[in-house]
Amino acid sequence: MTQPTQIVAFSGHTCLGRGAPLDVVAGIKAAADADAPLLIFDATTSRPVEIDLRGTVADVQKRLAAQMAIPGDEAEDQPAPRGPGRPKLGVVAREVTLLPRHWDWLAQQSGGASIALRKLVEDARRAGADKSRMREAQESLHRFMTAIAGDFPHYEDALRALYAADRKRFESAVAEWPGDVRDHVKLLAADAFAAT
Repeated sequence: MTQPTQIVAFSGHTCLGRGAPLDVVAGIKAAADADAPLLIFDATTSRPVEIDLRGTVADVQKRLAAQMAIPGDEAEDQPAPRGPGRPKLGVVAREVTLLPRHWDWLAQQSGGASIALRKLVEDARRAGADKSRMREAQESLHRFMTAIAGDFPHYEDALRALYAADRKRFESAVAEWPGDVRDHVKLLAADAFAAT
């Protein structure tokens, strides 16, 4: 499993560091050696990250560097057999099943069916991009809050405010949380509330 490019680590409610795993590992290792409760998250998705902390800081960094340098599956590295489409441009031919009225409409479009379908897909991607980013940011914030702040006062109020897109109520709910946790929650919340 490859490591995320950015992590954030907490010992209890204290942030040990945020950044590239190789840069943050010394603080994590010191906290692990002190038997403090330790939580490490992917800085973007807030998914838990496991790091093998055995040995010295140099040992841990060496293992992390090796994990980060692992190339993909060798089958992925070999070129795919050449087929229809424009593989050098990343165009791949696949089957699409449509009703006859859809094919009739596509046939009437300037540039042909392929161009019309690509335009439709790009328009749909653009239209849903903001909602998708907001949903992913909400999920990341929810994941982090549940892992580290699930027993904090006003936790449920903060979650309700998050999904109601009520930034003022959210910030009020997290205002009394421990500083490092509150700061990271607000950092994640910036993306969750950006589209509102």
